[in-house]
Amino acid sequence: MGTKTTKSIQMGDAIYFEILDFLHREAALLDDGRFRDWLALMDPDVRYTMPIRTTRERVHGDGFVEEMYFFDENYASLKKRVDRLETEYAWGEDPPSRTRRFIDNVRVEQMSDAEFFVRSYFLLMRSRGNNPAYSMLTGVREDTLVKREDSFRLKKRKILIDQATLGMENLGVFF
Repeated sequence: MGTKTTKSIQMGDAIYFEILDFLHREAALLDDGRFRDWLALMDPDVRYTMPIRTTRERVHGDGFVEEMYFFDENYASLKKRVDRLETEYAWGEDPPSRTRRFIDNVRVEQMSDAEFFVRSYFLLMRSRGNNPAYSMLTGVREDTLVKREDSFRLKKRKILIDQATLGMENLGVFF
């Protein structure tokens, strides 16, 4: 049985900056409410998950329940969520949330000529209505990006939040 070799992409490499630009552009599209444009960044075979976090002792695992998810989506379900946001039935997001996404500590591994594993930290700040307090979520995103022609597409995203108890009333936003 062979092993798969990966190559660590360093910060100074051109491909690293292309991937970083993709992540920043994606965050800006979401913060600006440009969900259709964000959806265009998805690979048709995308898998988009957020496993549930629990608090447990180290001997019982990393604290994520891989059989239960806040999100377990594909392209069709992401499209349905975007479609719904454009209707009067998106009650959880009407009025819409005001968000800022901060992406940091980006590490890139090249899996093949056109496939990259990207691990990044995120901070999501969310303001709703006239409430002066922000809701906040932090965590790690584990992404698989594929190079298609001259741009990247998100093929897989696993969102690992730090909190076992959510600090916001719903998860009506994308990560």
